[in-house]
Amino acid sequence: MHELGRLEDLPQDYRDELQRLNLVPLWPNLRALLPPNMPSRHTRPTHWPYATLKPLLMRAGELTPMHKAERRVLVLANPGHGLENMKASPAIYLGMQLLLPQEWAPAHRHTPNAVRMIVEGRGATTTVHGEKCPMERGDLILTPTGQWHEHEHSGSEPVVWLDVLDLPLMYYAEVSYAIEGQRQDVKPGRGDEVYARGGVVPTPYFERGREDYPMLRYPWQDARAALVALAKSQPGLGCVQVSYVNPDTGRDVQNNLGYYALMLRPRQTLRLPARSPSQVFHAIEGQVDVAVPAAESAAESAAASAAVPVAEAASEHRFTLAEADTCCTPGYEAVTLTNRSASEPAFLFIADESPLHRKLGVYEVRG
Repeated sequence: MHELGRLEDLPQDYRDELQRLNLVPLWPNLRALLPPNMPSRHTRPTHWPYATLKPLLMRAGELTPMHKAERRVLVLANPGHGLENMKASPAIYLGMQLLLPQEWAPAHRHTPNAVRMIVEGRGATTTVHGEKCPMERGDLILTPTGQWHEHEHSGSEPVVWLDVLDLPLMYYAEVSYAIEGQRQDVKPGRGDEVYARGGVVPTPYFERGREDYPMLRYPWQDARAALVALAKSQPGLGCVQVSYVNPDTGRDVQNNLGYYALMLRPRQTLRLPARSPSQVFHAIEGQVDVAVPAAESAAESAAASAAVPVAEAASEHRFTLAEADTCCTPGYEAVTLTNRSASEPAFLFIADESPLHRKLGVYEVRG
């Protein structure tokens, strides 16, 4: 590939005139915008151990009352994007949220789509668009774009959950905002009860409402049972995974991010192919080793920030997910997962950017 002209090659008076008129020459920046063969990636493989995060989250509960926080969250920020940008990947925001007994996180609605993956505790509920959803460990609860939602805790122990939002995408598009509201009136009925049996959905003779999001709570006991049944019925299946979908359409539950549950058999090693979207892995049950190759550009960036030799930084990234741990991996890199247990399965929750990439027409698998 031939070398392009540099900005420094242009006369200073010409550059000054371009700047005065808010103009930029493309050719000195073309390779950065359109690199050959592989996109530039800032997302680094990053691991957030819950054992080290939890004490800081609990201390936040002591330091900051709910009326001073509205949402008491520690953001899981990827250093490759800059901690101040508060994102785990180009389109994914992660936060670990704490709700203490007898607290109420007031109602609001916002443009970013969100889901809650419950990490621990009992006795809390999330009310979304008037539907009151119990929050049990491993449950996935949707709070779609524009829908009122609030969290309330009537139990006796802290409740913690992982927030996953497409906030970076909305912020980049300059459409991110929130509106505060009042406590919602709870409506009768719950989608997770109406759609509790796979393959059986309500006949659309009558207006049911919430057609875009007919099911807001996806109980972990149902997702886990589906994984166990799939593994039993297809013992030769390499990747035992289910997708969280809209039960009316079979499509992704939300617009831009995809959500899945994965089971690893005892001692199973699974290599996920290199795909364009970044991924987030959260351990619900068991311990899982994660291995990610380090791209050269990411290694050079890591070496520069950590003041270590490139050769050392460029080695494969490896870490172990214990229960409630979370990690993220960049796109275009294969990920290898290994269940550390010889006797019990391991279960992971996964979030990725696949729906967004498909909409943009850039979804890609590289083997």
